[in-house]
Amino acid sequence: MSELNATLFSAADNLRSKMDASEYKNYLLGLIFYKYLSDKLLEQVVDAVGESLEKFDTREKQTELYREYLAKDDVREDLLEELIDTLGYEIKPDYLFNELAEKAKHNVFQLNDLHQAFVNLDGTYAQFVGLFDDVDLYSRKLGVDDQQRNVTITEVIKKLNNVDVLGRNGDVIGDAYEFLIDRFASDAGKKAGEFYTPHEVSVMMASIVAIGQEDKKLFSVYDPTMGSGSLMLNVRNYLNHPDSVKYHGQELNTTTYNLARMNLILHGVEDEDMRLNNADTLNKDWPDDEPYTFDSVLMNPPYSAKWSADDTFMSDSRFKNYGKLAPKSKADFAFLLHGFYHLKDTGTMAIVLPHGVLFRGAAEGVIRKKLLEDGNIDAIIGMPPNMFFGTSIPTTVIILKKNRTTRDVLFIDASSEFVKKKNQNKLSEENIAKIVEAYRKRESIEKYAYVATFDEIVENDYNLNIPRYVDTFEEEEVVDMVAIGSSIREIKKEKEALEKSLLDMVLSLESNQENKDWIEGAIEVFRSEK
Repeated sequence: MSELNATLFSAADNLRSKMDASEYKNYLLGLIFYKYLSDKLLEQVVDAVGESLEKFDTREKQTELYREYLAKDDVREDLLEELIDTLGYEIKPDYLFNELAEKAKHNVFQLNDLHQAFVNLDGTYAQFVGLFDDVDLYSRKLGVDDQQRNVTITEVIKKLNNVDVLGRNGDVIGDAYEFLIDRFASDAGKKAGEFYTPHEVSVMMASIVAIGQEDKKLFSVYDPTMGSGSLMLNVRNYLNHPDSVKYHGQELNTTTYNLARMNLILHGVEDEDMRLNNADTLNKDWPDDEPYTFDSVLMNPPYSAKWSADDTFMSDSRFKNYGKLAPKSKADFAFLLHGFYHLKDTGTMAIVLPHGVLFRGAAEGVIRKKLLEDGNIDAIIGMPPNMFFGTSIPTTVIILKKNRTTRDVLFIDASSEFVKKKNQNKLSEENIAKIVEAYRKRESIEKYAYVATFDEIVENDYNLNIPRYVDTFEEEEVVDMVAIGSSIREIKKEKEALEKSLLDMVLSLESNQENKDWIEGAIEVFRSEK
């Protein structure tokens, strides 16, 4: 277990008996995020005043340096101005996380100080508005009175203060969130699949949508069901100009929306490079102003969710060209069409959906047929079962493009190649590389990939169920009955020889006449029963 995970597990002990994991993760993640902001500011102070981190190598030394320069009238304003210009915020020394932790260590910490620290950021800087709303320091679940609540948060802060949040390449929120969901899946993970995409699946999808677009100097990514934001963030790892990515995302759940905001900030995304919205993706189109199409669209929407499917949506630009609306009980194609509408003509989209979208009929069949006739479905990738938190159903990743010159479809059956873990199956680096390479090459691979022509798809009545195209059937080995018969005869001979040897040994034993008569009688019975 890593240092971060061990600390989280320990800190969770102070909260676990008071609330379920879906709640205490908000406290842990919110406090880690605040620690990140605090520690980041201190290191920026060292840099701003021209000192080195080798010399000022502890938070205590950095805080002393910060106080020293704030006390100088001639440099105070310049320092604060540089901090705000570089980081977008400043934190007063008394509210730094390490200072609050020092008070906690000596049992003089007060909840009001942490509350005021949150208020200072929330009320002063637009990018932090609402971010700490889920860290309710006055919740009765933390304790029945202020003293008990104070004790609970004190213990958590003392433990989290030891986490190195700056030495993890900005992945601390994502790593922490994955650990919390994975470790406590029995309660926290019941709906986690709706807003968290496992890292290796995210890596696979991000690497595919970047293919052919690696050299773009300006790149835009959109996730209309962004959850924690991991899908968007992974794309930049496969681009040659990662610092020029613009992130656009929407999320219905306010808590998760705030988590995504934290995640992007922790990954160094500037405020002007992110455009995020907290709303219902299907109910009202967003974004509806420029830019509204993007180089890549990545999605992991809630599977087979309900939506209104109101008739008025038939005139909505996202859905009007497909003849039918996704059924009320299954919004899968509504999410797909929303994302596809916002894809550039030169872009690539990847979406995770349940297998039913590949073969279900009625309205979904009509939509699927239209997409296939237009050549928009580029590839179908069958994923292993039990990959996503909170659901064991097998899923598929559908790759879509606009303006393709062919209507064939690449099918990849990756359902049987995974690493089995305790709670969830995982994709290894080799598993991911094989999928991406098969997508790049776009060639048929025995029992793994197949390029189906449009005519073949029509013959299958537009059914995209993967086994119809990728034959993974393994013939059973022919049984040699002659060899088996011979083996049985040999075993029988060996058995008879062993029995004779055992009986001879028993008869050779010394015994009185009474025992000898009993043994001979038992042997006769044994021989008669054979």
